[in-house]
Amino acid sequence: MSTIGSKQPTPAAAIDFLMLLQQLKLTKRTGWVRRDVQGPESIADHMYRMSMMALIATDSSVDVSRCIKMALVHDVAEAIVGDITPHCGVSDDDKHSLELRAVGKIKDMLGADTAAAAEVESLWLEYEAASSPEALLVKDFDKLEMIITATQYEQAQPGLVLDEFFKSTQGRFKTETGKAWAEELVARRIRGRQEAARAMEGAQEGGSDEGKGAEEPGAKRAKTDA
Repeated sequence: MSTIGSKQPTPAAAIDFLMLLQQLKLTKRTGWVRRDVQGPESIADHMYRMSMMALIATDSSVDVSRCIKMALVHDVAEAIVGDITPHCGVSDDDKHSLELRAVGKIKDMLGADTAAAAEVESLWLEYEAASSPEALLVKDFDKLEMIITATQYEQAQPGLVLDEFFKSTQGRFKTETGKAWAEELVARRIRGRQEAARAMEGAQEGGSDEGKGAEEPGAKRAKTDA
């Protein structure tokens, strides 16, 4: 006989849960929508790259498998409540309560006595509480994924500046991996902006030279006519 916490979800429960996850694929991340980013990522896009971050992390002090699972689960409540940000007028406490109830619904959907339900709830609570080295690393990946995405949106949309996303993460990375990766990314962004500025200056100077060259034939004709 199966014991509590070891049972698998029924086929119906599994399909119900997988159908719910479609909302993570369809829902665009609120911060990018507010900034009129073209083709903004979905919640599922964000969670996927975070999971890949966990996969390639070489921090021997953490359980990489648990980090991958946590990255996959950390925003699962948003399949029900959506992507709530500080700009949505919802307090942190209310946001947590809404998401906690959503996780409860997901747990019931999977079957409260199943291993899957117990693991989803456990991983989500651990992440929210930042109560383990794995949770701290995945929280760093959450911030990192956001600024990587911001960097690529700036590159894809000339004139788009997303400084506020970088400022919101400054001094908030807790792990050595998070700090090192963020430092590398920010340095690349600064170099990229400097190179773009130099290229623009060069183009403007080139345009000025062409304008001067275009005036010379006219000037010569004026002298000849005189």
